[in-house]
Amino acid sequence: MNLSVVIPLLNEEESLDELSSWIVRVVTECRLSYEILFIDDGSTDSSWAVITRLHTANPNIKGIKFRRNYGKSAALQTGFAATRGDVVITMDADLQDSPDEIPGLYHMIVNEGYHLVSGWKKKRYDPKLTKNIPSKFFNWIARRSSGIGLHDFNCGLKAYRSSVVKSIEVYGDMHRYIPIIAKWAGFNRIGEKVVQHQERKHGVTKFGIERFIRGPLDLLSVNFIAKFGKRPMHVFGLAGTVVFLLGFFAALWLGISKLLIVAHGGAAPRVTESPYFFLALTAMIIGTQLFVAGFLSELVSRNSPDRNKYLIDEKLM
Repeated sequence: MNLSVVIPLLNEEESLDELSSWIVRVVTECRLSYEILFIDDGSTDSSWAVITRLHTANPNIKGIKFRRNYGKSAALQTGFAATRGDVVITMDADLQDSPDEIPGLYHMIVNEGYHLVSGWKKKRYDPKLTKNIPSKFFNWIARRSSGIGLHDFNCGLKAYRSSVVKSIEVYGDMHRYIPIIAKWAGFNRIGEKVVQHQERKHGVTKFGIERFIRGPLDLLSVNFIAKFGKRPMHVFGLAGTVVFLLGFFAALWLGISKLLIVAHGGAAPRVTESPYFFLALTAMIIGTQLFVAGFLSELVSRNSPDRNKYLIDEKLM
């Protein structure tokens, strides 16, 4: 099969008929074998009834329904696991992503050799203050921290080789940073395509103010896990050792200073009367805790079933 289109959705009953017919028209014109996977993330409207009707009319249109809302990352991960196409394209169900972009994205994966191509909504129709400005800020941080030169990490319109979606794991709210996850999994050919962004026709956005908090935290998490997920001792152990030694040498300096004063016949105050003693003690305690945290994390990591799971690109046997 040439193409799988994965569409996570929540309460988008008014958009599904137009979206599905639009996709079918585009891929049919391109003569691509296809499947459309609607992932209903716990909708409370008639979205699933619409998907059921679409599947009856066209078996290439398929659906998976969650019992409750789990979030976009869970919907994408479930959709990725179910895909059968050589190229996987994701898009939102609100008609803000144009299916007319599918042929261009497909071409970049198949003919230009990209592992992943992310859409760039260069001209957006979202509210400038609540979406555009925060989005530009988060994208700037993501570019600087990851070294991936994308302008729109969170664009829902993306294309992947099948091997990419079968190799990565998306959870929490980390769908925003799939390109970073893919890069750390060894898929380095990441491209970008300017795509058309359309105004929302129906319903309301499903993302609230909490995304401003979750976004930076998820970025920290994905960068940390990618770099130190299988070697936590390298960060916790190093930090703990440095902090402990700072506290130890500070305490040692206090002790030597008192001995020198006593040796010269002076009246030395108690070491515990100095505020530096408590700072040094606190540093040693924190350093020990960090080291122990790294040690325990290393034990957990060593028992992880995928600790020695490595992605093999090709084999010559």
